Amino acid sequence: MRFFGIQAIFIDRDGTIGGSDKVIYPGEFDLFPGVAKSIQLLKKSGVLICSFTNQPGISKGEVTLDSFKKEFMDFGFDKIYLCPHQHYEGCCCRKPSSEMLKKAANDNHLDLESCVVVGDRWTDLLAADEAGCKKILVKTGSGKETYDKYINNEFYGRWGEVKPDYIANNFNEAVKWLM
Repeated sequence: MRFFGIQAIFIDRDGTIGGSDKVIYPGEFDLFPGVAKSIQLLKKSGVLICSFTNQPGISKGEVTLDSFKKEFMDFGFDKIYLCPHQHYEGCCCRKPSSEMLKKAANDNHLDLESCVVVGDRWTDLLAADEAGCKKILVKTGSGKETYDKYINNEFYGRWGEVKPDYIANNFNEAVKWLM
């Protein structure tokens, strides 16, 4: 069962479902109020719930991939899509690249036009736009600053061209809008 034709929801971590605009490693990361319940609502709908996050602390040796995988699974996520690389490593998976989304589509036989990305940074929206996903910006974490900087601002080229499909105050509001 899928609700409203949505096959999967890709969810950024830091600033979107908890934490802040800074990276907080597993074990110290707390979900925002109500997010656990919102994730459970998504699970009950039958939609595939996927992480969609850059976590360069892994390549720095500060944290392990397994600790992130365990955390996401404990939160109720079905699949983990994570870039462990730092900015300068030149990987193809780091957001704003859409490669994690394309990999997920291939792995799970998804039509990305029937998928949604929820995030607090414009890099989330750029990747979603490139892949053809619906885009939700939340104003938690870096979301308010992101909104103020890029919305209706043509000075940023491609960055200024991307527009969210919905702007939510928080993740819970984004889930209510989807349902």
